[in-house]
Amino acid sequence: MKHFSIVLLTVLFISCGTSVGVDYDKEVDFSQYTTYNFFPDIESGLNGLDEKRIMHATDSLLQTRGFVKSDAPQLYINFYAKENLRSSRNTIGIGVGGGGGNVGVGVSGGIPIGGRIYEQAITMDFIDVSNDDLIWQAVAKADLKEKANPEQKKQHYKKVISKILKKFPPSN
Repeated sequence: MKHFSIVLLTVLFISCGTSVGVDYDKEVDFSQYTTYNFFPDIESGLNGLDEKRIMHATDSLLQTRGFVKSDAPQLYINFYAKENLRSSRNTIGIGVGGGGGNVGVGVSGGIPIGGRIYEQAITMDFIDVSNDDLIWQAVAKADLKEKANPEQKKQHYKKVISKILKKFPPSN
């Protein structure tokens, strides 16, 4: 039973994490880029507060890696999100059954717990300013509670952006 519990917890932790997919131009030498800024007209599909959280997390992570935010950047960063609101998958099951002889009848149902959740797909694009070419793109899929407070949202976006930028720049 102890081993079953460990396996179950491991599966739960793996399935609840953020997944990130990356695509990039293999012909590009990413070591040439040192400056960045955000695309002037970002239409992220998020509210202004969440946009600021993503920008702040991105700035912090890129600057610790030696990138410089500039008014004349080599790279533009664009991001946008698609969100679906769904009920939590966590439920409490209730069942009623009865029967006699060789006949049985049962009714069961689940009551959702934990509130509703935003399923987010956040796409981040890195565009070479001189060529106006997309050179790197990542898509992260993560869940965010509908009633998350500002600190929870800040931590959520910090974690998601950290996982996205872990794969930038790519190692050819």
